[in-house]
Amino acid sequence: MANPQPKAENVAAVLKVFAVLETLVEEKRASLADLAQKAMTSKTTAHRLLQTMVELGYVEQDPETEKYGLTLKLFSLGARSLTEQSDLLRVADKAMAKLSRATGESINLGILDERDGKVVYIHKYDSFYNLSMKSTLGLRNPLHSTSLGKALLAFRSDEEVRDRVRQMSLVKLAPRTITNTDELLDQLRLTRQRGYSEEVEESEAGVRCMAAPVFNHLGNTIAAISVAFPLFRFDEARKSEYANLLTSAAREASVALGYRPSGQ
Repeated sequence: MANPQPKAENVAAVLKVFAVLETLVEEKRASLADLAQKAMTSKTTAHRLLQTMVELGYVEQDPETEKYGLTLKLFSLGARSLTEQSDLLRVADKAMAKLSRATGESINLGILDERDGKVVYIHKYDSFYNLSMKSTLGLRNPLHSTSLGKALLAFRSDEEVRDRVRQMSLVKLAPRTITNTDELLDQLRLTRQRGYSEEVEESEAGVRCMAAPVFNHLGNTIAAISVAFPLFRFDEARKSEYANLLTSAAREASVALGYRPSGQ
């Protein structure tokens, strides 16, 4: 029987490396002692890991402060991995800019992380108003409580929708978060029928959002665009106008990616 010890040691080493990298992303510069503490390892082990990363070109050390920081090589690596998203960002930016000017509210672009089934925010336009919903690029939110998540999920196959919903933990995050499977499935069916999703205080108290899907040339949902309002500033009389502006923006991005709606 194979000895599991080397495998366990390798996993532990990988965890330490990522703990170091994540610390440097958050703190920009950090000392050996701080990095060793964050990685829960000795200074000797942390120093060995850092020297390897320095040799590979991912980390640099300031000769004066002796603190460590990331180089642009890691950014370059990440940028190359986002090549598939470059067209999406380019065409979505144009559509989102129009939507931002038309509403003055916060506009977000989200994609589905297939690994953990969460929405990842990858582009945004902040609101023109001082009091508004603030989002963070890279933020990850559950599908069930966000308009982006509902828009991303609703246009998948019925089988995938059922499977994903069945596996979800419908945690209550805000006053009106959907925690019932049947209610969520009904919302997803309604989203597909009208072409956009809604969320009213389901992810955050006092916030109302609407989102529409972005399709690629194969007709698959690859992203969603949302507009977020503070609840007090949402004008119910303009709801149809908001919906039309939103779905037009998402359709513009989809068509630019090669999507052709049925009948065209």
